Amino acid sequence: MQRACFISDLHLFANRSRGDDHLHAIQRAADQADLCVLGGDIFDFRWSTLPSTTATVDAAVEWLYELCRSAVNSRVEFLLGNHDYHAALIERLPELSHQVPNFEWHRFYIREGNTIFLHGDVADRKMTAAGLRKRRERSLGHQQKARYHSHAYDLVVKSRMHLLVPRAVYPRRLVARRIVSYLKHIGHGPEKGVQQVCFGHTHRPLRDYRYRGLTFHNGGAPIGTGRFDILDVDVKLT
Repeated sequence: MQRACFISDLHLFANRSRGDDHLHAIQRAADQADLCVLGGDIFDFRWSTLPSTTATVDAAVEWLYELCRSAVNSRVEFLLGNHDYHAALIERLPELSHQVPNFEWHRFYIREGNTIFLHGDVADRKMTAAGLRKRRERSLGHQQKARYHSHAYDLVVKSRMHLLVPRAVYPRRLVARRIVSYLKHIGHGPEKGVQQVCFGHTHRPLRDYRYRGLTFHNGGAPIGTGRFDILDVDVKLT
């Protein structure tokens, strides 16, 4: 048995993110865990307020480096999401993995014993591995949104509409069904020993939701007044 923490959807560098408020808690949780999984959209290239893509990549790499340095006894596994799946960042990750002994990165999912970690964008529609890869490839060159787009989104967050959308778009049962379909497609369904799923993307907190023999967890997202939790899970090694 090993202890894992799961953190996703910080959307760092976006104007609406409160991710920095949780930095010390994240470092503490990572240091106390055997495994720290960063579940995607930790950084946000689409809505970054930094002056350039290069500046955003540099800041992202520095953030990852500092987290690994503060949690030397933990493995830190970075899982890409749809907002940080950027060619410029991906190009830097192998070098970081080589330089930092407790860091590794993954494109689509991580399987550890009875637990699978994934970003969760497979819940947007019924998805196959090829479909997810194709969809992500279209995101490789994220362009930063224009300032007027960002102001418009700020108004949405201030009105708290961003809290209502996930409930309408991501009903728990529908999300679980789509994730199960994807997991079976990639050969990691419940029949292969998977018992719990940690995922992000939907920004909708979820804990111990049961569906077809699997237990689902989601920590939400620190966007506006949205709820965010660092998930602690026990991973049974097989």
